[in-house]
Amino acid sequence: MPALPGSKTPFWRRAPRLILRPLDYFEDNYRRYGAVFQVGAGSPPSIYVADPAVIQGIFQADAAQFHIPAQGVGSGLTFLLGDQSLLLLDGERHRRHRRLLMPPFHGDRLRAYGDLICTLTQQAMAGWQPSTAFNVRGAMQDITLRVILKAVFGLGDGDRYNRLRHLLSTLLEGLGTPFSAFFIFFPGLQKDWGPLSPWGRFVRIKAEIDALIYAEIGDRRQHPQPNSADVLSLMISARDEQGEPLSDGELHDELMTLLVAGHETTASALPWALYWAHWLPAVGDRLHQELDSVRPSPDPLSYASLPYLTAVCQETLRIYPVAPTTGIRIVSQPLTVAGYEFAAGSVLFLNIYLVHHREDLYPDPDTFRPERFLERQYSPYEYFPFGGGHRSCIGSAFALMEMKLVLATILRHWQLALPEGDRRPLKPVRRGLTLAPPGNLRLVPLARVAQPQALPLG
Repeated sequence: MPALPGSKTPFWRRAPRLILRPLDYFEDNYRRYGAVFQVGAGSPPSIYVADPAVIQGIFQADAAQFHIPAQGVGSGLTFLLGDQSLLLLDGERHRRHRRLLMPPFHGDRLRAYGDLICTLTQQAMAGWQPSTAFNVRGAMQDITLRVILKAVFGLGDGDRYNRLRHLLSTLLEGLGTPFSAFFIFFPGLQKDWGPLSPWGRFVRIKAEIDALIYAEIGDRRQHPQPNSADVLSLMISARDEQGEPLSDGELHDELMTLLVAGHETTASALPWALYWAHWLPAVGDRLHQELDSVRPSPDPLSYASLPYLTAVCQETLRIYPVAPTTGIRIVSQPLTVAGYEFAAGSVLFLNIYLVHHREDLYPDPDTFRPERFLERQYSPYEYFPFGGGHRSCIGSAFALMEMKLVLATILRHWQLALPEGDRRPLKPVRRGLTLAPPGNLRLVPLARVAQPQALPLG
């Protein structure tokens, strides 16, 4: 098979555009080289894939066909998550952690978080004032941090909760700039030059977060809470097939993964959903009509099943997916998929953004149109905002439920509007490895909705 088309520009020359203007970078390469192309002059090559047939073959291939990098971007995340994070594990260790972590995010356990999400959203909205604009990213981060700390740790008050919430917010904002992405893409920049240096400040904040997490783990070991539904309690009691529990180090790294990765998706997606609902009045009107049509119910998940609300969330994650590509897969042995031959060592990036913008799948792909998800059922190789295959996100159902319930709670309690004179179309900006709306997006609460129905107060 002939070599794939692509660019031989070295990484250090490509990186600034990849970091600062990633969507332009992907789209330009796609137009030039097609749906499967390679970049860089190295051997084996780095390959981007935006062909659903190829993605299907990769998702369905045996997990042993791939491994993740021991160096590069993957190892660049160990500073944040730890080297025992599910995102950075391979082989049997990955399968073991995945089996132990899956139960809290499915079935009845998932349903139990519904009331919690609605209640914490209402608490976070308590300080909103009519006619006083608020920063949407900050407000959504506040809500999602409250939810993740309560759902994961069972923490909702106290000194440890307040300190963790403050430190995590500071840490994530520090990593939320395009500049910070250079530390991830170039791990050699991770140098501690003292507490006033960017990396030195991060190191000290991270050390304090680690100490608080280990203290919480220690307290839970000494004082088990067998009836608690929070994720930490379930993780401590979980046992693998040999009857072994997760160690303190494994618990810490998985908790950091849930706090960071589990928080970032919804904290970045929710501002987009609120933006589209107010940038496009027809979307907001239809969403309000659907929410108003729901009969009172004590079950918040009755809102999570609404078709147009679901479609709005799906379209939000389609048009600007939080992660533009899935995690890196390195081919362990030669692989042939849909007519393409990938050599051992090939580094594969499955490009979510490019697939989500294919004209043949999503006509007029740059237009926000939730109706497309009511008109067609997309395959998991055509629409995969949470990845797929054996490395799909274990928290995807939780994240989607949280998005829907937060949106429903906000829109049932407040009438919102974009500020006067602030009718500019928004484009995503880089936040570390992810994409998000600009941090200066604001909304104005116009008035409280009288006696919102059916959403529980806790």
